[in-house]
This record gives sequence, C-alpha cells and structure tokens, in this order.
Amino acid sequence: MQAMEIGAPSFVAAGEGEATWFQPNRMTVKATAETTGGAFGLLESEIAAGSSPPLHVHHREDESFWVLEGTIRFRAGEEEFVGGPGSFVFLPRDLPHTFRVEGDAPARVLTLLTPGGGERFFVDGGRTPEGPGLPPAGPPDVDLLRRVSADYGAEIVGPPLAPRES
Repeated sequence: MQAMEIGAPSFVAAGEGEATWFQPNRMTVKATAETTGGAFGLLESEIAAGSSPPLHVHHREDESFWVLEGTIRFRAGEEEFVGGPGSFVFLPRDLPHTFRVEGDAPARVLTLLTPGGGERFFVDGGRTPEGPGLPPAGPPDVDLLRRVSADYGAEIVGPPLAPRES
C-alpha cells in the first residue's frame, strides 16, 4: 500500500493576504487553489454599501458566502433572500446570481470558491490598492468584467440587483 502524500499547511494572519480593489470593493485572497491542492479559494471581502455585481454565472465553480458584517440581499435564479451576520449562502455553478449590500454600511463576507482557481478572477479584474479601505466610488468597468469573466469560465447575463422599492 502506497502512503498518501500530505500537502503543506498554509497560514494567513488577520490583515494579511493578497489585497485588490475590485470594482467598489476591497478583496483579500486568503487561500488559493495552489495552497489548498485545488480544493478551494477563499477571499475576505469588504463590499461597499449599495454595491451589486451584474447578474452572472460561474461555470467552473460553486460560490458560497458567509456574511460577517452588514446585510446582503442575494438573488439566486428566481429566489431572493436576505442575510445578516452569521448567514451562509451556497450558490451552485451554472446558477445565475447576484447580490446587493443593503443599508448605509459596507458588508464584510468570506467568499468560498470550490474548486479553487476562481479567486484569481478578482485579482486579475482588480487593481493594487492605493491605501487602506475601499476604493473611491466610480462606475463599474463592465468591459473589463466581461473580458476577465471569459478567462475564468463565467459570464455576465444581466444587470446588477436594483435597490428595493420603499
């Protein structure tokens, strides 16, 4: 019987990891396909209040969110649900989805991509932070999102999630 090879452990301290400004958000890569033997990618994200990515589909990986702070309204297919701190959402590949940060404060989430590899999408589609915190507000670069999405087996299929009507 052949012994199973054990991978190397990985440790990333609080406040550490590869940070990127991705659209109006700050995302920090905590684990990659390379550090997990391909099992997953993990990002810690600070997402601006009111922020919503375009409706999109991942064809290569499932995406999960664990809300740490703030309130996020998720749309997955035809379903909508709202999650606050401690909430968990699993979004299987090939399911169109988006979300919107509700309220006036940013949200903080952990994003898990399984299998790993898709975490590089946010780095390749982002830019090096010019300082701490969130980037300056500005319109989304939809052309860049489309190009990078194609590289990572994802596609934009609709608009961002609109604010709730009062």
